[in-house]
Amino acid sequence: MNTTKTALVLGATGGIGGETARQLRAAGWRVRALARRAAEGEGLEWVRGDAMNRSDVARAAAGCAVIVHAVNPPGYRRWAELVLPMLDNTIAAALAEQATIVLPGTVYNYGPDAFPLIAEDAPQNPRTRKGRIRVALEQRLQAATGRGCRVLIVRAGDFFGPRAGNSWFAQGLVKPGRPVARIALPGRGVGHQWSYLPDVARTLVALLERRGELQPFENFHMAGHWDADGEQMAAAIRRAVLRRGGAKPSTAPFPWWLVTLASPFVATLRELREMRYLWRQPVRMSNARLIGILGAEPHTPLDEAVEATLDGLGCFADSTAAVGPMLR
Repeated sequence: MNTTKTALVLGATGGIGGETARQLRAAGWRVRALARRAAEGEGLEWVRGDAMNRSDVARAAAGCAVIVHAVNPPGYRRWAELVLPMLDNTIAAALAEQATIVLPGTVYNYGPDAFPLIAEDAPQNPRTRKGRIRVALEQRLQAATGRGCRVLIVRAGDFFGPRAGNSWFAQGLVKPGRPVARIALPGRGVGHQWSYLPDVARTLVALLERRGELQPFENFHMAGHWDADGEQMAAAIRRAVLRRGGAKPSTAPFPWWLVTLASPFVATLRELREMRYLWRQPVRMSNARLIGILGAEPHTPLDEAVEATLDGLGCFADSTAAVGPMLR
């Protein structure tokens, strides 16, 4: 196992990739980031290249002990064509460098037979095309451990955070760059799990620091923030707006009818509609295994996390953070 403190992040311009890169850098790692377009800043070593090009990934991974595979096709387009070839390039580079692959996991792998409380060993019987691709991706990673690869998967709820990129919070509940006048509720009355992106990245970094104690293939679930009735996140948004001097926002049901109507023409909406089942029944993950390793899960209080997220999205009159692209 490569034990140097150099990491390559694929997808560093996106939400989870960018946050993981920043948290690794803060923890003393040397961080290299692969990007298709020239980039700079964040204290990272930017390398120009494409995750679909095996030689680009191999070149960027040279000397790295960790490869964070946080890259996805933008806007949900061409998933079936791109997801597995990109992963194969990461596996090839990891085998060459004896590096650990880190994968931010999703709940898409699971179907209703694993609900409402999901443990790491729950059966993976997804009901969507995207979920089946994610299962195939993780199976390919597990097979790679038989060839000497090491894999760490951390699965969390729906992301939110100041720079979470493409997320339900930023694209479904509120409108980035605008004061919050109305909060949409995708699953009123239904429990839902959320994860604050900096907490997820801190968890990944903490597990990497202990990777020598882990098995070659490890899979951990985070508890994050549990919204028991589908309205507690909206209540936290409302409190944040009032604290920052805004008017009390109203709430309204999420316009699923509009998503259904437009989904044949818009790929992103088509994918949102496919995931609607996650808002129709409670879906929660158990973090018992994670606690057994780390002792505690990094956990920012909800009100603090929500206010920082809204600030980063430019939803306050005095927001200091610039609003970036929302589709990654």
